[in-house]
Amino acid sequence: MAASRPAPSAGVFDISTGTAELVPSIDGGWLLSINGAQSSHIDPENPDQLDFEYMRQAAAAIADRYRDRATPLRVLHLGAAACALPRHLAHVYPQSRHVAVEIDAELARLAREWFDLPRAPRLRIRVGDAREVTESLLPGTRDIVMRDAFSGSVTPEHLTTVEFTEAVRRVLTPGGLYIANCGDRRDLTSVRSEVSTIGEVFTNVELIADPSMFKGRRSGNIVVVAGDGPLPDSADLERTLRSDPEPARLMTGASARAFGSGRIRRDTPA
Repeated sequence: MAASRPAPSAGVFDISTGTAELVPSIDGGWLLSINGAQSSHIDPENPDQLDFEYMRQAAAAIADRYRDRATPLRVLHLGAAACALPRHLAHVYPQSRHVAVEIDAELARLAREWFDLPRAPRLRIRVGDAREVTESLLPGTRDIVMRDAFSGSVTPEHLTTVEFTEAVRRVLTPGGLYIANCGDRRDLTSVRSEVSTIGEVFTNVELIADPSMFKGRRSGNIVVVAGDGPLPDSADLERTLRSDPEPARLMTGASARAFGSGRIRRDTPA
């Protein structure tokens, strides 16, 4: 008989890149913060639940594209933390396979210890740098690449350039999706640059966010969805986003392209 998994306990824990704090949330789940920044929320009893709005937005975009839950999706997650989104998608798509890349080895170990995450091959946690792992993969081996990697509140620069985005495109299957969680302040300088850069590589781009985020009235997250296949206006996706507890707007086509008015980012020459 297998030993029961120890229950998570609140506290501050040393990890390879600093500290992780685990605290219970009022809904019975657990909130994980990394070096003071909220990073993941997991309800051990409910893998359907996604507490962070940007994760619900990303999941909605995936569900709109891949409506058959028997689809054997192959998903690369760049940034793992507590693996909330991989766990959710593994539940929604039982035939899917996930690799979650986490740079912090101790955090990866703790996530496995704390939470009942799907085991390999359904979910493998790979310790390493997100760009190095992406560049090591064979072409055309992933249906979705989800970038949710942060150092504090900022995405590492080497994960935001044309060259990195080209590496993502190379590992995607034809028609695959690249989804990037972009955090920014109210001036939107960073996310406009990110949209320009991603749009330099991919044929089509669409954006999801709180309407006030698009207007520069708050700091927060904009989810960028990109691909070489069509990303048509979807009435179903728009309804899903509007009916969320934190309603969001879908920006597509020329409007999404025009939003990307910032500097295109390229690797700094060695």
